[in-house]
Amino acid sequence: MRARFRTARDQIAARLAVLRGLLALPPGPAGAEFHGSIRVADLAASTRFYAWLLNIWPKEWTHRYATFIRPDLNLNFVLVVSDGKTLNHDTLYHLGIGVADKAAVIDAYHRAVAFGAHVEKPPRTTWKGTPLHELWLTDPDGTLIEIYARLTDAELAAKPADEQPDYLVAGTEPAQ
Repeated sequence: MRARFRTARDQIAARLAVLRGLLALPPGPAGAEFHGSIRVADLAASTRFYAWLLNIWPKEWTHRYATFIRPDLNLNFVLVVSDGKTLNHDTLYHLGIGVADKAAVIDAYHRAVAFGAHVEKPPRTTWKGTPLHELWLTDPDGTLIEIYARLTDAELAAKPADEQPDYLVAGTEPAQ
């Protein structure tokens, strides 16, 4: 009986840890598309991060998982505890969330900084591969998160000859 009580108590404590992380959550970026599904080492920290990134609380959560539903994105995204499995970042390149335009990428950067998210690469326009306005973050487990917007025809027409990235926020350029 005592073991069952401890198990139930631990499960409730884990659920409450997720709830504490969600209280007073600031708004996140407005998404247009999202792809991915992952295991996580710290369910509470990851649930808080993805609630911010997706701008929605999970539909449900237990001590084992958190499920996010975003009908506007056709999204059913589930975080599952790692169960001691090694989280391999070499097999998952990144997750991404598309936003409306360059201004939304810049706004997402400022929101990420205010939220305390780790900025892996500051907002910039890239020309090689798929030209995008992009911002790269990492979640609490180190998974790369790309926040991106596709370029308009006018922006594509302004491609520089050297195809070097254009940093979108002053002071975020790498040192020369």
